[in-house]
Amino acid sequence: MPKKAESGETTADLLAYLFGPGNHEEHIDPHLVAAWTPGLPCPARNPDRITLSDLALLLDAPVEALRGPKPAEHVWHVSVRNDPTDRTLSDAEWATVAAEMVHAAGIAPHGDTHACRWVAVRHADDHIHIVATLARQDGRHPRIRGDIPRMHTAARAFETAWNLRPMSPLDRTARRAPVTGEREKAARRGLPEASRESLQRTVREAAARATSTTDFLTRLRDAGLRVREHHDENGALDGYAVALPGDRADRNTRPVWFSGRTLAYDLSLPRIRERFHPTIAPADLTRARTRIREAAHLLARAGRAEGAGDVAALGDLLVVAAATSPTVVRDQVRAAAAAFEQASRAPGTRTLHGTARAHFKAAARALDHAPRAARGGGAPAVLTLLIALVEAIEAATAWHRAQQHHDAQTRAAAQATALLREAATLTGTPPPTRNSRPSRAVPRTVRVTPAAGRGPAGSPPVAAVPARPRAVPGAGPTPGPRSSR
Repeated sequence: MPKKAESGETTADLLAYLFGPGNHEEHIDPHLVAAWTPGLPCPARNPDRITLSDLALLLDAPVEALRGPKPAEHVWHVSVRNDPTDRTLSDAEWATVAAEMVHAAGIAPHGDTHACRWVAVRHADDHIHIVATLARQDGRHPRIRGDIPRMHTAARAFETAWNLRPMSPLDRTARRAPVTGEREKAARRGLPEASRESLQRTVREAAARATSTTDFLTRLRDAGLRVREHHDENGALDGYAVALPGDRADRNTRPVWFSGRTLAYDLSLPRIRERFHPTIAPADLTRARTRIREAAHLLARAGRAEGAGDVAALGDLLVVAAATSPTVVRDQVRAAAAAFEQASRAPGTRTLHGTARAHFKAAARALDHAPRAARGGGAPAVLTLLIALVEAIEAATAWHRAQQHHDAQTRAAAQATALLREAATLTGTPPPTRNSRPSRAVPRTVRVTPAAGRGPAGSPPVAAVPARPRAVPGAGPTPGPRSSR
């Protein structure tokens, strides 16, 4: 699985890290397995013939020879890793992989004697690092746009030829994880997560609840985010960007803005608008449960294109459920919503109309009003809702499994199911198994012990979904569990 790693402007520093012991002494026997020229000595094994400084100078030579402007960041860096269950590849096999990857990326096409200079370093059994400098030896710049998708295609061929575990094709549905600098900045500020992660969660919740563009932008501002609108030449709104208050760059001279597209694949304004649905009158939780179960049956019979809209609406429903869940199950439902996020994005389609979509949207509307409409429902209502959500996600899991190349989405949906089952056990009654039918009879009283340290001693059992506090303009988003891409 090829992955773009942190690039930069200092070849020597990157080589020193790759050939060094690592941050936690994890690098074992660092050495070259391949390079742009055959027979290049390895600095780790032949230090008398070439040093790391010599290797850095050789790699940088085409960049220094450029007559025009030099790239701001001329170091190209990619790691290529196989699955832990795969056999250990030999150095010769990794050399073959490296040569094919730089060919696919446009760094060094086969037979091109004037291509970029590159090396492949191995310091572990399961992966290599490929480092190249972005200047061809004939003085031109390489064309590497779309390098990672082409490298993924090459990787799939190796999996088939060498009987390695097949990975999901690159479908651009994975969450955009914060880069190293963003994580380090959050740590310096004493924050539990990077700004990108906080913004992803807040924007996704606003998108799941909104019924129009104006409603969406209002919800972002009510959540305390800074919002910048982008209009086309005719004055029509065609994009947006958000920033966290206090998150600034360039020596505190400007906010750090993130467009919706840079936050996640499905958070651009056109993608969000596809998910809007006409306002549906709220109903009680019992009606919401019924609609979810009906939607699950419809999703089970959905076709390839229809199901894409259904799972997208189910993802929005889980986001709303996480925001409105009682304290006793909130962490598990939030984690389930985060796990299902990738499963809500079906690759290769932009059609979000589905037969189950209206039911999921209606249920989300009901949940959004549940703090007022569901008083008296208590733990039994929460339990039956969770059981219905489990049915829906199991239907989504089966739908993804029936499609081609939805492996990542299938795993995400299965993980969400497990987390919701865990949440259901916290209500006092275990959820039904996959092969059993849930009972329609709901116990009249299910006592739920409040979490330790919450509420005064002797508080009555949970009797309703607690009211969600109103967002205060100017305040940051409510912290939640850490996300992962």
